[in-house]
Amino acid sequence: MKIKIESEKIIKAVKELDGIEIVLENPDDAKEAVNLILRKSDLFNRDEFEKVKNIKVTSFQKYETSAVNYKMIFLLEFVFDEDISLDAKASLIKELQEFFSKV
Repeated sequence: MKIKIESEKIIKAVKELDGIEIVLENPDDAKEAVNLILRKSDLFNRDEFEKVKNIKVTSFQKYETSAVNYKMIFLLEFVFDEDISLDAKASLIKELQEFFSKV
C-alpha cells in the first residue's frame, strides 16, 4: 500500500514532535523523518507497528503553476508481514494519513 505526503507535512510533523526544523532533499531524508515521526508519535501501538516490515520512500515533484513553483511529494510504500489482514493494513494507513492531515 502506498500513500503520498507533501514534504511540508513531514517537516511540520518533525518540528512538532522533535522540535527539529529539517530539510528534505531526497527520499532518504524523508524516510529518516518518517521513522522519527513513527517512533515519537502514539499513532501505532507496539503490536501493530511490528507488522510493518519496511517503509520504502520515493519522490516526485508536483508543479503548481510553473517549472519554478513546485511541491515535493513523497510516496510511502508500506511493506507488511504476510499474516496481517487487509483491514489492519488499511487501519494503519488511515491513522497515518489522519495524523498528517492534522499537522
